[in-house]
Amino acid sequence: MTEMVLQLILGGMGAVGFSLLFHMSGGKLVVAGLGGVANWALYLLAQHFYDDRVLAFFLAALGTALLAEVLARVMKTPVITLLVPMLVPLVPGGDLYYTTLALVQGDVERFADYGNLVLGEAGAISFGIILVTCLVQTVLKILALRKSK
Repeated sequence: MTEMVLQLILGGMGAVGFSLLFHMSGGKLVVAGLGGVANWALYLLAQHFYDDRVLAFFLAALGTALLAEVLARVMKTPVITLLVPMLVPLVPGGDLYYTTLALVQGDVERFADYGNLVLGEAGAISFGIILVTCLVQTVLKILALRKSK
């Protein structure tokens, strides 16, 4: 339990640190940090229930993208400014490191295993974001069409 709380805190700190690179401040910085915590919490929850890292990445990205879409509209800010820092905890840096290490060491089998995992994780994140973005844009267009009639 203590390890999970520490992971959530570090996920929030990672999001805040990346937000500072974008010169975010005030409420946006806090929201991005809490979004990073929510992102990692979704990942841990999905990992616990499904025991599949790629699916956990997808579900966490899906939830985080939806959260960023809603919060961006509430805060009247571009979605990307909230979404990118919120997703920082999901970046598969460790797996990418092990992929590169296996390549450098000439371990082709391990390179292929880690490479497939990294591609799956990155694809899951991308697909989660794209799915939510398309869904939100479609709903907004439908609402605009209904409003114009």
